[in-house]
Amino acid sequence: MQPTSPAFKANAHRALADPVLQQALGFARSGFQSKRQSAAERLPEFEALRDAAKAIKDHTLAHLDLYLEAFEQRVIEQGGKIHWARDAAEARALILKLCRAAGARAVTKSKSMVCEEIELNEALEASGIARVETDLGEYIVQLAGETPSHILAPAIHMTKERVAELFAEHHGRPRVDAPEALLAEARRALRQRYFEAEVGITGANFLIAATGSVVLVTNEGNAELTLGLPRTHIAVASLEKLVPTLEDACTLLRVLARSATGQEFSAYTTILTGPKRSRDLDGPASFHVVLVDNGRSQVVGSEFQDILRCIRCGACMNHCPVYLATGGHAYGWVYPGPMGAVLTPQFIGIEQAHHLPSASSFCGRCEEVCPVRIPLPRLMRHWREQEFGKRLSPPTARYGTRLWAFAARRPALYHLGARMAAGLLGLLGRRRGRFRSLPLAGGWTGSRDLPAPPGQTFQALWRARSRRR
Repeated sequence: MQPTSPAFKANAHRALADPVLQQALGFARSGFQSKRQSAAERLPEFEALRDAAKAIKDHTLAHLDLYLEAFEQRVIEQGGKIHWARDAAEARALILKLCRAAGARAVTKSKSMVCEEIELNEALEASGIARVETDLGEYIVQLAGETPSHILAPAIHMTKERVAELFAEHHGRPRVDAPEALLAEARRALRQRYFEAEVGITGANFLIAATGSVVLVTNEGNAELTLGLPRTHIAVASLEKLVPTLEDACTLLRVLARSATGQEFSAYTTILTGPKRSRDLDGPASFHVVLVDNGRSQVVGSEFQDILRCIRCGACMNHCPVYLATGGHAYGWVYPGPMGAVLTPQFIGIEQAHHLPSASSFCGRCEEVCPVRIPLPRLMRHWREQEFGKRLSPPTARYGTRLWAFAARRPALYHLGARMAAGLLGLLGRRRGRFRSLPLAGGWTGSRDLPAPPGQTFQALWRARSRRR
């Protein structure tokens, strides 16, 4: 996937003008938010669980080397194999080698953002290995030749009508439009593919150091079929998915589903420990875990370490006004939304992704709903500082920031300028109450009107109100 992050502004303008996309994003604007709120309110200890989840992740990151060694030892003891990948290229090479060793002509694959990150799909197809995505959203995106636009709901940018068109085109059957009929059509198309695959590839929601187990969470059961039917299972996971114990994983699971979809628990939670044993009825004969670093070890101990607490619930983007207006493809790489605005510069460089940390109003909703309390606005601010230091922002923005800083360090001058600006704008906008356009404010007025100020600064209004009391 070639990043289009440098073109974020153009991508965003196209997204805002796309009526089909705006219609499709309607569900995220309402459904995800209300369901999360209801789920949190039904659990009195939800805020305490968030604190516990944060503490678990912080503890694990502080002792990551010890837990990685323990996890490797337990996986080997259970009959599995560990493969270490320093970067995306090494991860792809390892997985392809495992697929060839298994004689794979076809693989099934469940949803995995780290596989998107390492560009595994392209590598499989270039090697002549047929792959099918088994998550319904990922399957739809695969048929469309697109990439996911949400880490939780990959095809959230598509309408039901578009899905019906894709199924009719690729399945060679009469078009159906009812949601139940579309679901049945997807099941029919995917069912035989599970039995044909020699290798099943999954991600991992958590890795348990104490037992060498892989934890997978789905609502469709597709990951269970993906890992249980082929003879070889490859779990691809990044280093920060590690937790010390099963109890720790259960704490994180309690906040994961509630934050992601508003469920108390996902429909399927699978804990896989090693390959199939003689007493087991099903499971893979060969079990591999590919642990991907890809720059994460450099984040540990840095000012960005907090982002490694992320459990990929999608809550930040479900509540972000920018994501909900533009969708995920505007961000131009694997990870969209506020978490993507922090992660993407880490992976592809701030030079290519410097627009993303600025694609935020800093309203704080992302941090407010994050189940592991990641201070996303603060992390984006760190990237903005690097953008400014590297002179990546436009000259007008840099000069404007310097001018503001000059005034802010001189309170008398700042207050005088604020009074003059508020008075002038209040006078000019008094008749209409808003501005359709304004010099130096095109980023705002390009898509909405700017309300006219009341003619006084906030501090002046506050003092007047206090005197009336």
